Amino acid sequence: MSDIDVLVVGGVGVDTIVNVPHLPLPESDTVKVPPMHEYVAHTGNGVAMGLHRLGLGVHLVDTIGDDSRGRMIRDHYRQAGLPFDHRVHPAGTRRSVNLVDPGGRRLSLYDGRQPAGDAPPSDLWLTPMGRARHVHASLVDWSRHALADAVAAGLTTSTDLHSWDGRDPYRQDFAFGADLVFMSASDLGDRREAVTAHVFEHGRARAVVVMDGGNGSFVAVRGEPSRHFPAVEVPPERVIDTNGAGDSYVAAFLWAWLRDRAWDECAAAGSLGGAHAVQTPGTHTSFIGEKELTGALD
Repeated sequence: MSDIDVLVVGGVGVDTIVNVPHLPLPESDTVKVPPMHEYVAHTGNGVAMGLHRLGLGVHLVDTIGDDSRGRMIRDHYRQAGLPFDHRVHPAGTRRSVNLVDPGGRRLSLYDGRQPAGDAPPSDLWLTPMGRARHVHASLVDWSRHALADAVAAGLTTSTDLHSWDGRDPYRQDFAFGADLVFMSASDLGDRREAVTAHVFEHGRARAVVVMDGGNGSFVAVRGEPSRHFPAVEVPPERVIDTNGAGDSYVAAFLWAWLRDRAWDECAAAGSLGGAHAVQTPGTHTSFIGEKELTGALD
């Protein structure tokens, strides 16, 4: 029985959000900033919490530290009612320091700290995978093994490559192994169509989704030309923080796809999820709900 709609593998950490006067920072020894805040965050958290808010049965697995931020993460999921299995990693909990300017633009300083190739026991993901219908693999190194296991088990899969240029070999297992491949347009330049074709040629993807923030998104379905879908318009004065907007897009898109919605409805759902996220401060502090999303789509 599949009582888990989506198993999310990896991608949990803590963000420290620093609001700065502008980016890039001035050349100065000291820049005064407002109070800094910490949030349970990172891409796996955003997708899992977004899907959980939309009413799907979600299970999350990852490695965290036996430290204050690891305890913060465990408390966060306990309070949210989201099932979370973990193994303790001696290197500690992953962190990011995100600098955010008044227009919501960000610069993320990522401390992954857990060495590549250092995988937890496979039962961490295999046990809940036996109850799942879909697996979303985040870009932690060992998650590639979970992705391969999900494919072997006949489950549908997804991943978010984030800022991939089409060349970095680290992301290739993810790019070529998932049914739905999400990525950011930020590093693609004029190579968006070429990289999309590369994913289809070498992988199993049913669709490739390129997210381009306020410029909308591009959805290419295998065997069909790429289609552009505009972003939901958000007045500039209401854009507070873009941290986590892509994860919210992915969560809402997956929600629609898992309900057999048409591709254009999936893209519209993703855009609505992303637009909701940018209007709140901090990372993953608010997600669009099922009633709001369904009402906007129907």
